[in-house]
Amino acid sequence: METALSAQKGETSRVEFLQTSAATIAASLLVLPGQANAAKYGGFGRGSPEVIAPSEAIVDEEILKSESVQKGIANVKGYKQSVVDMKGMLSSDAQADIGPKIRKDFDFSVVRTDLNAINSALDEDTQRGTDRIVRAILQDITELEVTQKQKAGVPRSETRLNNVCRKLEKLEQSFDDYLAFAK
Repeated sequence: METALSAQKGETSRVEFLQTSAATIAASLLVLPGQANAAKYGGFGRGSPEVIAPSEAIVDEEILKSESVQKGIANVKGYKQSVVDMKGMLSSDAQADIGPKIRKDFDFSVVRTDLNAINSALDEDTQRGTDRIVRAILQDITELEVTQKQKAGVPRSETRLNNVCRKLEKLEQSFDDYLAFAK
């Protein structure tokens, strides 16, 4: 009786109000689509204003020559070589357990320290872009470790092997992209 009385007075119920509001919001999303802001890295300048081409980077040559930065560069090259080694392990044995190598070779705090050491030789604008690559590298390492895991006694499927190989390719490319700034 109350709802009939409310309807006669022109009032809406809470449910009607929420339904109308939800419909209005949904309609506005369809009419006014927004641009997707997905992060892109690699292929510098391809969609992300933050990542500049390595050739346009401003590098402090004196800092670049410092012992800590040179050590960081050497270590990052070693990380890249580790990725190449893992790809070789998997090409010769699709069931190779690369988990221990990932955990041994890619200690997060050490990798981050090495990448940040190299970043110290770059100007602030360049660092905005290289910071994205650093985050991508750390994410790639995490994804690689998760993707490569296998249950004991269960062979790695072709699909899983392909996924692990793609993660390794992506990580290798991320290291290449980052090292391009230290040349």
